Amino acid sequence: MIVGTEWLIEATGCDRATLRDENAIKGIFSSLVADLGLRVIGSVWHKFEGEGGVTGLVALTESHLACHTYPEYGTATFNLYCCRTRPEWDWASNLKSNLGASVVTVTKIERGEAERKFEIARGQQ
Repeated sequence: MIVGTEWLIEATGCDRATLRDENAIKGIFSSLVADLGLRVIGSVWHKFEGEGGVTGLVALTESHLACHTYPEYGTATFNLYCCRTRPEWDWASNLKSNLGASVVTVTKIERGEAERKFEIARGQQ
């Protein structure tokens, strides 16, 4: 039983100025939402003072999308959770293009698998 898919993304080597730009991060969210046909029901954004980064959280009818940027490290982290099947988004290309990231790692987790893994471990396939 799969109840959703979660993507954990880390982008490193990013342009530090872009990681401080709330509008740039919102633009990435907008592209992702449009490309995957997601529906936004609310959002919270915070730009830290001075050289600080941006934190954003968007509630979706499908679940949520979040981002934290760390200009001091040239890093951005994203989390997308969808309770319905969605196509893969090209995180690497989009974050390299929009953030100047040199490395993008994507971890995909099928949620709801824990129970199945427990059953297999107990021999109840």
